[in-house]
Amino acid sequence: MGKSPGIPRLLRRLNDRSALELLLADGPLTRAELGELTGLSKVTAGQLLARLEERGLVEVAGERAGGRGPHAALYAVVPSSAYVAGLEVLPDSLKVGVADITGRIVVEITLNPSDTRDPVRAVHAAVQRACATAGVDIARLHAFVIGTRGVVDPRSGDVRWSYDLPSWHVGVLASLRETLGVPVTIENDVNLVALAEHRYGAATGHDDFAVMWAGIGQGLGVMLGGRLHRGISGGAGEIGWLPVPGEPLPADVSQPQSGSYQRLVGQSALRDLAEAHGVTGVSVADQVRHGGDAFLDEVAGRLAVGAAAVAVVLDPGLIVLSGDIGRAGGARLADKVEKAVARICPSQPRVVTTGVAGNPVLRGALVAALEQAREQVFSDTV
Repeated sequence: MGKSPGIPRLLRRLNDRSALELLLADGPLTRAELGELTGLSKVTAGQLLARLEERGLVEVAGERAGGRGPHAALYAVVPSSAYVAGLEVLPDSLKVGVADITGRIVVEITLNPSDTRDPVRAVHAAVQRACATAGVDIARLHAFVIGTRGVVDPRSGDVRWSYDLPSWHVGVLASLRETLGVPVTIENDVNLVALAEHRYGAATGHDDFAVMWAGIGQGLGVMLGGRLHRGISGGAGEIGWLPVPGEPLPADVSQPQSGSYQRLVGQSALRDLAEAHGVTGVSVADQVRHGGDAFLDEVAGRLAVGAAAVAVVLDPGLIVLSGDIGRAGGARLADKVEKAVARICPSQPRVVTTGVAGNPVLRGALVAALEQAREQVFSDTV
């Protein structure tokens, strides 16, 4: 029986993909270095580079001095071969970032849309503005990921409900895809923060961890075995509703501030706690940043209730504190939470502060968009 004609094509595609990923991670590389890392012969590596250069995906980006012989050409991925966009939607603003295929952010802007009742028009205008600012044709975007508060249905991709963004309803995703003419994904904002922590931050090298978002609202992003855990309905991580001792259970789940854990660690609860300790500041985050040990010990004790609940159910080993409160408290607060969790939880996870610079939701949106774009662009080389 003869060989399938599709096998050489498949192998070339796999080799191309592997080479492009290596050039992104370790590049620029010479032909010999690429051959060594991929296990391909110099001839095959040369053919591969020529093919990728012809497709506009790879270019000569300098040369490396050798011994006595001629200098070897250095190859790198062409940054402008594809672009992606990420967006964070808040009740009163839209933050948009555009990155090239290497992950370099070429522009980041914040807009305050005049009409938040039409999310499709607002997003389209924001993306157009970002692309114009970056000098990138909107047609060159290969993927677009939107981070939003609320629950996203993992089956349909639509926002199932969001208290802050009532206009983000079923049908918005289809309209965005049609209007933008590019693959669009909507994702829960804290899930995107987990992707950012995994790629760039405190959870690099950890495939099992949880991000606890402590801010205006409470959220949880969970990664297990290197994959986000969203839950059947997309509701995994809505930790504000966690029942806690001493706090009343919600009488009406349509009231976002009525969750027991939200009552314990929400902005008004921490503001009252700061006042009781005589801690002043323009915001709760400011109070946490400058508060004394007694105040921070109490904040840590409250956060530890949520962290311990996560640890006894999932045992992720690592919990990353993020959000305004987590960022403001830094390593000092994380250390106190870790000690407080160890007193009430047998699995004793490490608790660390966020390691993501800049806007973590936007960074996560770009991570997700880049994964999609590279899958599309790098798999279509043959």
